Amino acid sequence: MDNYIQRQVSQDIKKRLCVCFLLIEDNEVIGYYTLSNHSIPLQDIPNQLRKKMPRSYTNLPSTLLGRLAIHENHKEKGYGKLLLIDALKRSNEASISTTGSMSVIVDPLNNNAKLFYQKYGFIELPDSGKMFLPMQTISKLSF
Repeated sequence: MDNYIQRQVSQDIKKRLCVCFLLIEDNEVIGYYTLSNHSIPLQDIPNQLRKKMPRSYTNLPSTLLGRLAIHENHKEKGYGKLLLIDALKRSNEASISTTGSMSVIVDPLNNNAKLFYQKYGFIELPDSGKMFLPMQTISKLSF
């Protein structure tokens, strides 16, 4: 986590590759997440959702939750859930008012991350390792 914040995030922001949101307490970075525009091939989403999408879209607009990390000293305290909820809320609001997005996409680094996202309803995308949560599902959440 520290390596990304100290060495990379400013470059990513300067190049407009992502926007980074920090959780800070007592001048200490507890955790962060990044959001970016993304797209997902129509054929990669589950059939029941694919049938509802216009055939004219070969790629569907999505929001990439590219990074979500909590400092080692603050794991298992609920901060990951807090950051995820904030990311989903911001993504949903942007999909309504700023830029179209039909889902939030994540690319879990390991099995623990995968289990974390599954707990919140993310669905695996076959053959990609990525997971997604439809914006229709997110918009039904009460924040």
